[in-house]
Amino acid sequence: MSKTFRAVLATQNDGNTVVAIQNVPHDALPTGNVLVRVAYSSLNYKDGLAVTGKPGVMRNYPMIPGVDLAGTVEQSESPDFQVGDEVVVTGCGTSETHWGGYAEYARLRSDWIVPRPVGISLKQSMGIGTAGFTAMQCVMALEDHGLKPGSREVVVTGAAGGVGSVAIAILAKLGYDVVASSGRPETHTYLKSLGARQVIDRAVLAGASKKPMDPERWGAAVDTVGGGTLAGVLRSLVANGSVAACGLAGGSALNTTVFPFILRGVNLLGVNSVQLQNSRRREIWARLESDLPMDLLDSMIQVAPLDKVFELGAEILQGQVRGRVVIDVNS
Repeated sequence: MSKTFRAVLATQNDGNTVVAIQNVPHDALPTGNVLVRVAYSSLNYKDGLAVTGKPGVMRNYPMIPGVDLAGTVEQSESPDFQVGDEVVVTGCGTSETHWGGYAEYARLRSDWIVPRPVGISLKQSMGIGTAGFTAMQCVMALEDHGLKPGSREVVVTGAAGGVGSVAIAILAKLGYDVVASSGRPETHTYLKSLGARQVIDRAVLAGASKKPMDPERWGAAVDTVGGGTLAGVLRSLVANGSVAACGLAGGSALNTTVFPFILRGVNLLGVNSVQLQNSRRREIWARLESDLPMDLLDSMIQVAPLDKVFELGAEILQGQVRGRVVIDVNS
């Protein structure tokens, strides 16, 4: 093992954040009982914020960004993992308070780590990443609140992004009538290839309304956008319908009324993929292995080298990335 490894490193000086690829000493790695030789990471919205130096993600400096990582155990002080095990980590504070996946090595706590599911390769696991992991959480949350195949339409907002793409593929596989909401007409063919029966313009949901409630349409929703889009979903959910909310690409403010809640009994379900017990993480990965078609996942993935993460990070913040980006940290 060389004395240094290649990584994206964020530093801060007098309030100015600088993010660049550097050679980092191995002895600078943070504490943890498992050392992983990283093969792949992924690109999520949070990663876009981090690599472009924007606030809101990284809380300590210096910091290696990269919310997700997949690789092989190189050293272990944990009885749960042996040298040579292939493992996956998605967002347990990595890139926020602990060094993340945009590096050739990561030292981590064993309770953050999940064994690679047998039916999912390391590259595919990062094609899933936090985005796909969150999509599965959203589906499971909706199921826990009564959603079953054969019910009314399920709408997925921000559909061409990572969470939306994976959510559509899962819901369609499970037999739901999926409608994709997107502001990008060029993605319509792609979204239908994932299983969306219909694609609607995001203005259908995000447009202002003079009414506290609109006609009932959606049996459930996966919302990655927030803001006016989430408000529009809430106004048009059927009685006792649910929306799993996991994003804020359209804004963090929610301007709505209590009427959908008290007159239709709708449910607003918050989904957080960071604060989860390891046992729950394994349940979610098991569902991904069984319910996400790997051929559709492969069709979503583009692989990029580590030095392209800055360009791609800016693009994901502008809503220009379709599907999932896997970062090959060794190229």
